[in-house]
Amino acid sequence: MFDFDKLIDRRKSNCIKWDLVEDIDVIPMWVADMDFEVAPCIKEALIKRVEHGVFGYTLVPESYYEAVQGWFARRHGFAIERDWMLYTSGVVPGISCVLKALTMPGENVLVQTPVYNCFFSCIKNNGCTVLENRLVRQGDTYKIDFEDFEAKCADEKTTVFLLCNPHNPGGRVWTKEELERMNDICLRYGVRVVSDEIHCEFVMPGYQYTPFATVSEACLKNVVTLNAPSKAFNIAGLQIANIICENSEVRRRIDRAININEVCDVNPFGVVALEAAYREGEPWLEELNAYLWENYQAMKAFLGEHKPEWTVMRQEGTYVVWVDVSAMRKPVAELEALWLKERKVYVNAGTHYGDIAGEGYIRINIACPRSRMLEGLNRLCR
Repeated sequence: MFDFDKLIDRRKSNCIKWDLVEDIDVIPMWVADMDFEVAPCIKEALIKRVEHGVFGYTLVPESYYEAVQGWFARRHGFAIERDWMLYTSGVVPGISCVLKALTMPGENVLVQTPVYNCFFSCIKNNGCTVLENRLVRQGDTYKIDFEDFEAKCADEKTTVFLLCNPHNPGGRVWTKEELERMNDICLRYGVRVVSDEIHCEFVMPGYQYTPFATVSEACLKNVVTLNAPSKAFNIAGLQIANIICENSEVRRRIDRAININEVCDVNPFGVVALEAAYREGEPWLEELNAYLWENYQAMKAFLGEHKPEWTVMRQEGTYVVWVDVSAMRKPVAELEALWLKERKVYVNAGTHYGDIAGEGYIRINIACPRSRMLEGLNRLCR
């Protein structure tokens, strides 16, 4: 029904993914930005809004909150009360606001590396220290070192655990049992959980995304959740996200931080796009997930044939794939630069996601037409 094989020329549209590098022959497979046209329902809603012709400051209507509540209740069994929700311009600005509200400079924020690179800047920009609980490689996937996790939580300077669920770039979709065990340890030592769940709609066959807040009453009361339709529906440029927190006092502090950081005003098009996506976009999203799974299978087959010494990590969720290229016996930062210059393909060096935990890996974005993905992989393997 929807054409995900369509090649769209995004150059000269002020697109970070395609216009950051001036060389027009480069295939960008780095930043988490899809090359697919948005769902027709979103495009139609935005055209209707544009036709109004006036784009002043936006009042977020009750229908916006109802759309969010309906989507998460229907798809994920997450019953979100209206008062728990705070809107902001993006998940990353939201994380910064939450850390401002919950930490003091000099405290530790625990993360599980390799992990989304913006976590590091959010923590450091708030004057806190990054504390790593490195994930443990087990075959083609990762598990949590819970002994180390508890030791890091027990440090009196650790006040927040910043979780990535599903995990970027490791591809894990954490199980209910894993999430509950994390929370039990955090509660034991008075550590608040902040869960970035922006990739929650990308789950591969056989896996189930569990919102941290739905695991138990204890989890609900100890977590601040951040989500947005930006990744799922490819509308990151429209600048809209939500912070969900059951605790009224914590929520008050976060609301204050949102205003201090001046990310309290949102884009009128973001509001319109979110409502359209969450009310009518489900069929498009279901087909997209099926296409991404086929892309992943095609990628595994291609690299299995042409680079069998590389390991493609198991993809439980997200559309960024973590690949072990340590057999190349070169620092991955050098490989990133070399492949960009000589092979005309742009991938992310794993060290963006942790100097130690990411060495030997690259992250590849497969959210593009299959022909383009295979051309990029062919260049890497040539």
